[in-house]
Amino acid sequence: MIKAVLFDLDGTLADTAPDLAYALNTLRGSRGMAPLPLEETRPVTSHGARGLLGVGFDISPGHPDYDALRDEFLACYEANLCRATVLFPGMPELLSGLEKRGSPWGVVTNKLERFALPLIERLELSARAACVVGGDTTPRSKPHPEPLLAASRMIGIEPQACLYVGDDRRDIEAGQAAGMRTAVAGWGYLNGNDSDTWGGDWILAHPGELLGILEN
Repeated sequence: MIKAVLFDLDGTLADTAPDLAYALNTLRGSRGMAPLPLEETRPVTSHGARGLLGVGFDISPGHPDYDALRDEFLACYEANLCRATVLFPGMPELLSGLEKRGSPWGVVTNKLERFALPLIERLELSARAACVVGGDTTPRSKPHPEPLLAASRMIGIEPQACLYVGDDRRDIEAGQAAGMRTAVAGWGYLNGNDSDTWGGDWILAHPGELLGILEN
């Protein structure tokens, strides 16, 4: 029996793509570059600065200019953390449904606590989430299972009774490694990949489908 549900943040719980794209395009604009359309940046949103800087500047870790550009990007994002970020359609109803049935829910994300905690606060979810595990809460981040195991300990429910929902292959890999059931957030970013090959227990088209799974 599934007793608790854990969610990835970017691309699963909340649509953060517009604000991350805004930060990227702010950097591009300061360098005389045209803004990129959201449909071009959206698929890599779950990969954070690395994915967005790759699309926006064709630069990756190891490049001599990468660290400085990443820091500038993150500072800009932090200053514009929740301009347009919202929960995905159907997610407010799902969270309320979980609470009504007495199922705790939490967040496990690779987003650093510096961003994840204030974003959850601005989305007015801090008092409702049973836990928030960021990318630097534990020594290792997803796809390593350690963040999910930490979340399991925080909420006091064994991993085998938890379901992890995410929109990236590493989410499914982390959930499986932690001994949890897993579900693909089909409404998320998916990094442009075919989620059918990830091996999740379920592929959800809409958040509301999750309540049906728990009831069965």
